[in-house]
Amino acid sequence: MSSPPHLGKFINPNSHPVSEFANGLSGTCLCGSINVTINDPELFSRPRGHICHCANCRKVAGSYAASNLIIEEDKVAIEDRQGTLKVFVDTQTGSGNPLQRYFCSQCGNPIKSVTPLRKGWVIVKMGIFPRIPNPEFESFALHKHDWEDVPKGVTQFKIALGGERV
Repeated sequence: MSSPPHLGKFINPNSHPVSEFANGLSGTCLCGSINVTINDPELFSRPRGHICHCANCRKVAGSYAASNLIIEEDKVAIEDRQGTLKVFVDTQTGSGNPLQRYFCSQCGNPIKSVTPLRKGWVIVKMGIFPRIPNPEFESFALHKHDWEDVPKGVTQFKIALGGERV
């Protein structure tokens, strides 16, 4: 069985050296309708990722944590070829502030989140990319399962970014 054309060579992230993404990183949703490009030459120069263990991010990721990247909005280009990018306004957040969660309405793949707490920034869902930068920090670390390890060198915040550390 062959891979869908939009996945192509991106099946194994370890087959791609980070030098391959020196000028940017692109990925698609599962059906290929939405393409996201991060234009940041320093994306892999230092830890940049963010692992979130809040209940809502876990639900959206369909996993025990979400792999995110908080980055300046002007460094992210989204091409919605078939008009499938939709938004769900999540009002049940820990901060009490609504969070816009964007996803592909065709395949359900999460794409990004936008919060009023970080104007000019976007939270990109990293599972759509062929490589993910090393994480810089974890949020909601108190919500981790006791079987989860702490990644080496990662700052852990008990709850929110910038709050009390573990």
